[in-house]
Amino acid sequence: MQENNLNRAERLRPIVIEVGGEPQGVVVPAAGGYKFVAVKLPAFAMDGQHFPTIETAHLAVSRAVEGGEPA
Repeated sequence: MQENNLNRAERLRPIVIEVGGEPQGVVVPAAGGYKFVAVKLPAFAMDGQHFPTIETAHLAVSRAVEGGEPA
């Protein structure tokens, strides 16, 4: 029983999104994809947005932090 809880915890583990070597937030699994949770001011415009993949979240956050338009 405890092993199942450990496996579930591993699947729900937040994944850090970095831009230029600086952590900007994390993505956590959400219905049908991932939800971004910002931890740094430059990424706050992206806080709460949902993405289908971790890669699309990283690209969108990178663009927003570097001064581009959010995806």
